[in-house]
Amino acid sequence: MTTDATDGFAWFFGYGSLMWNPGFPADAFEVAELVGWQRRFCIASRHYRGTPELPGLVLGLAPGGQCTGRALGVSAEREAEVLDYLDAREQVGGIYVYDRLKLPLRLPSTDRHVEAWCYVSRPDHEDFAGNLDLGTIATIIEAASGVAGSNVEYMENTVRHLRELGIVEPELETLLKLVERRSSGTR
Repeated sequence: MTTDATDGFAWFFGYGSLMWNPGFPADAFEVAELVGWQRRFCIASRHYRGTPELPGLVLGLAPGGQCTGRALGVSAEREAEVLDYLDAREQVGGIYVYDRLKLPLRLPSTDRHVEAWCYVSRPDHEDFAGNLDLGTIATIIEAASGVAGSNVEYMENTVRHLRELGIVEPELETLLKLVERRSSGTR
């Protein structure tokens, strides 16, 4: 195990749409593991994947477990620019549903450890929805749509990109199958 803080990159951890739609050019991409946090549909979305009247759900990092996602590296000179962009993207309307933390990631391809910026869910926020069962999550995802598209599309894109990276997320796979069964009329 090595830690390499001299690679010249500022790292950002993608666990949802940041994996497949970062919105900024990255200089490096790596599969990455984050221990102590898990990917969950736990944030009410009243903008990107829902509306104030019919909120959707987007992914957040909730305490516990482990999450495998994608680390995006940018030159250290661009760190502040990317942070400004991501803060505006993740904190829509100045509503701080996420805390921005620098956390250790493991890059399995080289067994390196790097510090990366991560947006983690705030369980004390009114839009935190971390205690929903899969059936309720599926019902919300099926119905919601926002300025960035349908909530189903967001879930499908996330699962597809996880698969492309060789990452199997059993809970998301189960959720996708549940939504697909319901949309085809077989429960």
